[in-house]
Amino acid sequence: MARLLKTVGTAVVVAIAGVGGWLAMAPPELLKVGDGYAAKIVCSNVFIAGRDGQAVLADDVQAPGHPLLKFITVSVDRNKQLVSARIFGFAAPALAAYRPGLGCANVDADDLAAPVATADPPVPDIARSADISWPDGDKADIDPAVQALIEDANLAGPGVRAVAVVRDGHLIAETYAAGFDRSTPLLGWSMTKSVTSALIGMRVAEGRMDLTRAGLLPEWSGDARAKIRLADLMGMESGLEFNEGYGNVSDVTRMLYLERDMAGFAAGKPATSEPGSTFSYSSGTSTLLSRLWMRSFDDPAAALAYPRDALFLPLGMTSAVLETDASGTFVGSSYMYATARDWARFAQFLLQDGTWKGRALLPRDYVIFMRTPTKASAGEYGVGQVWLQENGVRAGTGVFPADAFWMLGHDGQAIMLVPSLKLAVVRLGLTPSRGGYDVQQLNAKIIEALD
Repeated sequence: MARLLKTVGTAVVVAIAGVGGWLAMAPPELLKVGDGYAAKIVCSNVFIAGRDGQAVLADDVQAPGHPLLKFITVSVDRNKQLVSARIFGFAAPALAAYRPGLGCANVDADDLAAPVATADPPVPDIARSADISWPDGDKADIDPAVQALIEDANLAGPGVRAVAVVRDGHLIAETYAAGFDRSTPLLGWSMTKSVTSALIGMRVAEGRMDLTRAGLLPEWSGDARAKIRLADLMGMESGLEFNEGYGNVSDVTRMLYLERDMAGFAAGKPATSEPGSTFSYSSGTSTLLSRLWMRSFDDPAAALAYPRDALFLPLGMTSAVLETDASGTFVGSSYMYATARDWARFAQFLLQDGTWKGRALLPRDYVIFMRTPTKASAGEYGVGQVWLQENGVRAGTGVFPADAFWMLGHDGQAIMLVPSLKLAVVRLGLTPSRGGYDVQQLNAKIIEALD
């Protein structure tokens, strides 16, 4: 019996050592994705939002609910502005680095050895007069009825972090969860896609891009992808293959957490249908759009400075950070941080058809173009990276006017815009879809209260 136990014990030790060696030398991609996700989310929240790394690990990193995420540990090096993540304390190590002005990116050892790309950092929030109304000043013109609605926990939803309501160019209600306030930059996830659309519109207005142009990339010449127009990409009708599924290793999770050149990864996908014939929501498409507008500049440094200098600062969005990947391309699908008030400034900009203080930054009627329904989406999606339907509610039904549209992001990020009512509702939080929260109930109550 003793010999048997010794043999079994030896076998167990060998098996554990073998599994440990396998995890250390050749970890499964799912573990790499998990660690990459943890490193990136913690890095951005620590160095952009000023939050505690362990709190971000406990809350934000665990939000997807995958059981393996509980085994991830992170380490924050504030001097080197690096975050490392390891599952089981040793396996599938991942790194994310902060670059001033460009946010955090998943990187490898070669990236750390290369010169660090930077851009001008965000301007510290300027002193705004408490006697002047938002957006020029710091004063909120509170509507008590609307304020009561957004403070209703059932309407604001679980995990809410900030809600801001704009009407007639005034901030009429705002609320924040404990640990968050008007100075906390929050991740918009896929609401970033609508910002990418605006940046493209600005380049169109400057005569540097054309929505009807095809032959967009040299590597697409000679195959079916050469027929894809910029407008096809904008409306998610390019026909390019891309798996947007979350939870495991898919095209979108691989792109965001394993690829240093995200746009290159998306550009390498084959065409599976004719442009304009199929709607397929794709974060790869939006990141590819970022590469295209950045290539409309002759100077890469000018492209890196463009969002800050041409859009954010003119609108007073001093907190906004659009992050790049390790290759230096803005991740225009997913990675923009801004305070609720600055997200509201962008919403007000769209409500004003792309003008600010009398200056037109977008082509005339560009926002109408953005919310024009695409044919292939059966009216669910607009041709300019916005939604015309949210949680089964379509613009023009119930209390929602026909010109309503939405910027939507992962984990409960949502901005409703209604130009005819001069109304925008910004809702930010950590609210996974599996909980069944419906932001439209909040939106509907606000519209009714303002009627």
